[in-house]
Amino acid sequence: MRKCVKRILALTTAAVVASLAGCGASSTQGTDGQAAAGQTSQESQTTQQAQGGGASQGGERPADGTAGKSTDKTVIEYWHCNAETQGGLTVDELVKKFNEGNDHIEVVAKYNPDMYKGLMQNLQAEAAAGNSPALVQIGWAFLDYFSNNFSYVSPQDAIDMYDTEDKTFLQDKFLPNVLGLAVDSEGSQVGIPYSLSNPVLYINKDILKEAGLPEEGPATWQEVSEFAAAVKEKTGKYGFYMQEPADFWAQQGLIESNGARMLTVNGEGKKEASFATPEGIEAMQLYADMVKDKTALHISWEEGCQSFIDGNCAMLYTTIARRASVQKGARFDVATVKSPVWGTRERMVPAGGCFLAITAQGEDQIKAAWEFEKYLYSVESMAAWTEGTGYVPPRKDVAEAENGLKDFLAENQMMTAAIEQMDGVVPWTAFPGDAGLQAEQMLLDMRDQILGGQVTAQEGMTSTQDAINQLLLAQ
Repeated sequence: MRKCVKRILALTTAAVVASLAGCGASSTQGTDGQAAAGQTSQESQTTQQAQGGGASQGGERPADGTAGKSTDKTVIEYWHCNAETQGGLTVDELVKKFNEGNDHIEVVAKYNPDMYKGLMQNLQAEAAAGNSPALVQIGWAFLDYFSNNFSYVSPQDAIDMYDTEDKTFLQDKFLPNVLGLAVDSEGSQVGIPYSLSNPVLYINKDILKEAGLPEEGPATWQEVSEFAAAVKEKTGKYGFYMQEPADFWAQQGLIESNGARMLTVNGEGKKEASFATPEGIEAMQLYADMVKDKTALHISWEEGCQSFIDGNCAMLYTTIARRASVQKGARFDVATVKSPVWGTRERMVPAGGCFLAITAQGEDQIKAAWEFEKYLYSVESMAAWTEGTGYVPPRKDVAEAENGLKDFLAENQMMTAAIEQMDGVVPWTAFPGDAGLQAEQMLLDMRDQILGGQVTAQEGMTSTQDAINQLLLAQ
């Protein structure tokens, strides 16, 4: 039923979590596209809880999770990473609505600063002390780390124990490839995808029109290159920018959509880097040639997004989680289209965001955690989460439901592209073992060298692939 804690060592675990932060969201920019906010009133309230080893409202939380309250209700904690300006208000609204409509469970939402890294550090401290929240958000880059080091209840086990009338909930409500995002390397369904983002192409229809191009934008990466060249020639503005934060997330979509794979399993059953194929090299070289020709920008993520918002760049390839800020700032006819493809090859877009995992201990806590979690995945709650954050709903029937996103999407067409390409979502690559941080940095150095013109895509990708594989062999 429950996965045992393999190792909870306070000092060493904290160090490993800190190093793994390079694979996911940083304290200043989340990989799924949201910039970390400054401390809010919500953060001030909950930071003290995080530092106090899990105390919640009403005093220290005893091991049974009652949070020191005199009540007949089962009190559970829900840990999240959503600051007030990043969905925290929506978290509060959902929790309030659940509590008001429930006579036997009370949920206490606890904000964890420093994104998923901060949550994992706080969770490590709680687990080491023998305590645990009931439900937690886990970033994709921490999937294997979480499953290998913490006790959790798989969602199907919780359903089999406490929701026998809806035993096929997971299969009925989620696409197989979406559920697979929360399956660890050992094949275990660790949790359920919750916050999902994927990269889309934002287009300035006014600039495209000025350049004599179709306003619906390009459909393939070859067309992206052609459109960018035409924009530069006809308007003098830049044609394209692809996000460049401290991760390779967007470039994974570019490369894997052309048939290459960041990681494959060799004949010995071990994972190895495999992106330096002719297809992967072709993809990166097209991007590098655009930068060399000055039809594409090679600048920081914030600068690139702002250039698009200011009307100085015609196309922006970044996360759908940027929708709200782009939509608010743009003073032109802006739209989104699906992530471009390579000819007839299948679209591959990496997932950003997090999944929910049950870390409750004790029958009452586990049962209450599943009831609250199922509420969060209701059509109405999923719709509220999408409207409040910009994330794509992982549940497959929310978009068309009358009580879901049907009306919202009719008025917010910029969400459509991300939702329609959910069948092409693939896991965000995380290198195995202790090599993750170093391998990710190698990819970033490679990207800068290729886009900076110091090396060709073939030279840079081949040497980096070899170096990463030597790193993996040494583990």
